[in-house]
Amino acid sequence: MTSRRLPRYAELKPLLRVRRPRLDPTRRRLESAFTIADLRAVARRRAPRAVFDYVDGAAEQEISLRRAREAYSRVEFSPRILRDVGSVDTSTTILGATASLPLVLAPTGFTRMMHHEGERAVGRAAEAASLPYALSTMGTTSVEDLAAAAPLGRHWFQLYLWRDRDASADLVERARKAGYDTLVLTVDTPVSGARLRDSQNGLTIPPSLTARTLADMARHPSWWANLLTTEPLQFASMSSWHGTTEELVAHMFDPTAVAADLTWLREQWPGHLVVKGVQHVDDARAVVDLGADALVVSNHGGRQLDRAPTPLDLLPDVVAAVGDRTEVFVDTGVTTGADVIAARALGARATLVGRAYLYGLMAGGQAGVARALDILRAEAIRTLQLLGVERVDDLDGRHAQLLPR
Repeated sequence: MTSRRLPRYAELKPLLRVRRPRLDPTRRRLESAFTIADLRAVARRRAPRAVFDYVDGAAEQEISLRRAREAYSRVEFSPRILRDVGSVDTSTTILGATASLPLVLAPTGFTRMMHHEGERAVGRAAEAASLPYALSTMGTTSVEDLAAAAPLGRHWFQLYLWRDRDASADLVERARKAGYDTLVLTVDTPVSGARLRDSQNGLTIPPSLTARTLADMARHPSWWANLLTTEPLQFASMSSWHGTTEELVAHMFDPTAVAADLTWLREQWPGHLVVKGVQHVDDARAVVDLGADALVVSNHGGRQLDRAPTPLDLLPDVVAAVGDRTEVFVDTGVTTGADVIAARALGARATLVGRAYLYGLMAGGQAGVARALDILRAEAIRTLQLLGVERVDDLDGRHAQLLPR
């Protein structure tokens, strides 16, 4: 029979781990988040439902988004052993400039709706992390203000072709004068996808003060206080709009855009030109022939055509077709640093992420975006080490394969 005794204090002392309480609630929230999924859970608590659903949701039945995430679960890594991975190098070049990860912060609309600091917070976090950040045409911070907020950052500008080509040309010229080096043309939005969560929530830009939103103030007082006491929430690149996002797209964007418009834009823009929204190999060849310096295999985060091609499944075929002539990026479904490494091994020069950093933004502003990037970086480093790969630039098809559905 085991004898029992009371432990001595000297035996208990090494086991005691009393942490000082964190007085900063934002820091406390972020320190408890170890994955992007954790940041998502914090964001869901912090933001009004309509705002969270705008970020989290996709088109119609959200099949495209689920398939995109499921594709990363079908990646099988092929690790090697007895490799020196005491330190690994996650840096690479993206369109001729060094980035700390094969990662670009994707353009997202209405970003000050997620947090009152909006694009400025994202730009400063991207600057600190040495990553490119693409400002959206639908952004709530101007190209000039973002450049001033993060003067050492690498700024890209994302363009939707408007019905008014003169207005598009004016935006392009403003971006050039502000020092933006890359233009991202999004081509998968002739009309808006049916984002049913937004319709069900009655989301408008800016949010309307209805009985529902007034009730929501009691549950999210700090969000509403920040919205109502800072500069008005409005589009920085266009006149004010009061309506749904679907109505805005139908009003502003041009469903008649064709290849000649890409040729026109190539003539207007002296810097790097990226075409975002490629979903067919033949289209990949066509945009490269028309002068694109890079393309993004993308279904718009599952937010446009539901049941669209899954970007990660399409990626190897696109790389095989045009990868020797252009840089190929991929987006949609990326939620971990291991996903970033998998995409690079399967041929992508870089991945674009949107939801991942927006969850961080909703959870804690600039510090939350930085936390999201730190999580992705730590996961990428660990994945490289476990693969036995010292440098991101050494990744190729030997290190990962995409299993069939």
